[in-house]
Amino acid sequence: MALGACAVGALMVTPASAMAATIAGAGSTLVAPLEAEWANTWDGQTGNTVTYNAVGSGTGIKDISSRLVDFGASDAPLTPTQAASCHGCLMVPWALSATGVGYHLSGVRKLRLSGPVIAGIYLGQITNWSDARIRALNHGARLPNLAITPVFRSDGSGDTYAFTDYLSRVSGTWRTRVGFATTVSFPKGVGGSGNSGVTSVLESTNGSIAYIAVSYLIAHQLPAAAIKNAAGRYEYPNLANIENAAQTVKHVPGNNELHIVNPPKRAKIAYPISTFTYAIVPASAPQGALLKQFITFAIGRKGQSFGPALDFAPLPKVVLTAAKKAVGSL
Repeated sequence: MALGACAVGALMVTPASAMAATIAGAGSTLVAPLEAEWANTWDGQTGNTVTYNAVGSGTGIKDISSRLVDFGASDAPLTPTQAASCHGCLMVPWALSATGVGYHLSGVRKLRLSGPVIAGIYLGQITNWSDARIRALNHGARLPNLAITPVFRSDGSGDTYAFTDYLSRVSGTWRTRVGFATTVSFPKGVGGSGNSGVTSVLESTNGSIAYIAVSYLIAHQLPAAAIKNAAGRYEYPNLANIENAAQTVKHVPGNNELHIVNPPKRAKIAYPISTFTYAIVPASAPQGALLKQFITFAIGRKGQSFGPALDFAPLPKVVLTAAKKAVGSL
């Protein structure tokens, strides 16, 4: 249902209710809190509605490929096979955030971890919080003699993609045994569906560790570990650290696929599991005009202004330029 000039008229002079339309999306739970802000504000301005089903990046990619929705949302870029199955879909980077490593350890307020130690935990090689490899990173901390419960996403997830992409870059064992994708076979742990499901397991399980979109850690007041970056610094997933990771992007490829996990040591304060997240839209979408308006709003100054409160950093200029170019082709 292309609205074309009519939708523009609704934005400018026509009462919102007179020409209201709906677009539907599905996918990433990481971007869901920010997407909700975009949708509510855009609805108030235009009368048009965005319905969004936070079912995980993997399902979002499947749904847009099958044209069950008007747009998908994923924190993982399309693989070549997925891109072919999506039949002319564009990836538009529209937000920048991070996957945090949350933990539940009664009495422990600060925790430092490195990529190889996290890999060891999820590989089942490090099984107790009192392990010497964890204690070596946390001098003076009183770490309990307590079994570690790794928690992972049971659904196809962009957070899983970012997390396993990072582990594959810092651990050769992880890369060869597990690899990276939106869904992998975790050697050990307990699964939870969506960021909300993983958060629930983390909250209820003393001794647990989980990778979770940072906005969910903030909303539930859960602690995040400081992760050692390539520069040797332990950094939290704060805005400045996420932005520093994204500053390593100097060029955006034609398909807009971006990787900023484990950035080089020149990014001195970078948080090493930072990630872009994408809108996935068919180039010839029936709702093309309306989608163009909504995504333009999301990547614009007003849409991006909702980000910091949810730990989403503004898109770097070079990425914003690429996003606008992609949207302009709709």
